[in-house]
Amino acid sequence: MVNALLNFFKTKIYVAILLLIILLLVGITGYKIISGYSWIDAFYMTVITITTVGFGEVRPLDNSSKLFTIFLILSSVIILGYALSIITDYILNANSLTDLNRKKMQKKIDNLKNHTIICGYGRNGEQAAKKLLSYKKSFVIIEKNKEVIENHQSELIPMVLGNANEDNILLQAGLNRASTLISALPNDADNLFVVLSARQINKKACIISRASRETSYQKLKLAGANNVILPDRIGGDHMAALVVVPDLIEFVDNLSIGGNEDVNIEEIDVDKLYNTSHKVQTIKDLDLRNKTGCTVIGFKGSDGEYIVNPEAEIKLVPHSKVIVLGRPEQIQELNSIYDLN
Repeated sequence: MVNALLNFFKTKIYVAILLLIILLLVGITGYKIISGYSWIDAFYMTVITITTVGFGEVRPLDNSSKLFTIFLILSSVIILGYALSIITDYILNANSLTDLNRKKMQKKIDNLKNHTIICGYGRNGEQAAKKLLSYKKSFVIIEKNKEVIENHQSELIPMVLGNANEDNILLQAGLNRASTLISALPNDADNLFVVLSARQINKKACIISRASRETSYQKLKLAGANNVILPDRIGGDHMAALVVVPDLIEFVDNLSIGGNEDVNIEEIDVDKLYNTSHKVQTIKDLDLRNKTGCTVIGFKGSDGEYIVNPEAEIKLVPHSKVIVLGRPEQIQELNSIYDLN
């Protein structure tokens, strides 16, 4: 709505500028034809007339020229008055609407809980935001570049203008209520500072940081990061894998992991299964293969240990998770049976 109002005022400004140009052209043409002035003299007379600066005429005006001058003065008063009022309204309303938009966005951020904070809206930050949007997860962007915020901020992408290194900016983004923080700044030193600050503010938050150099990995872990991602190393490993096992990597790349209608892999909280009428004790009791067609390919115990291709007799204790693989329609069937959406 704010952008619509600003665009409305911009349209009116364009109209005002067009009217001024038309007035200038009419004045020049009129003095050229009616008074017989040269183009330079006609331009001069038009400018001093519509601006009412009070300079003298190039030469005495005849009656026709005087009547035309009166018409030009009256027209210029109306058009200039209109243009000035529109420009003034735009300046005043642009400031007030921007403040209103900022307050509205901050109110929305203040109501968020267990959300994700993304520090930096560069390549990695933008990709993280797109993925969270596809999962319909709430998040807030912290970005210090005002131009980036103006180009990308929307109802779906709430943003906070400021430096993520500052505690007050992290609190403004709701770090004390957030469940996760992603530090995707391009500089490792900045990421380190953000991780240190974030861990002091929220002891329980899951902190994920980007790193450019492998030497920064251990430092970020010591600072409090739960996970450290090295995009360059991941990219290199992926390209090498395409050489060694190209078909396998292509198959994995074609799997869709959450966030849309073509999901192939899903993570299930065992606690959600126990909230249903089914009292599941083991993977065999779950019997997902017969019920939905999905296959259990992984298990994460309550202690955080992962098991690939788990045995059917593994007990599904509370706070554990199972990873299932299936075609999109099978995953949808799974979600509908256990109300996982």
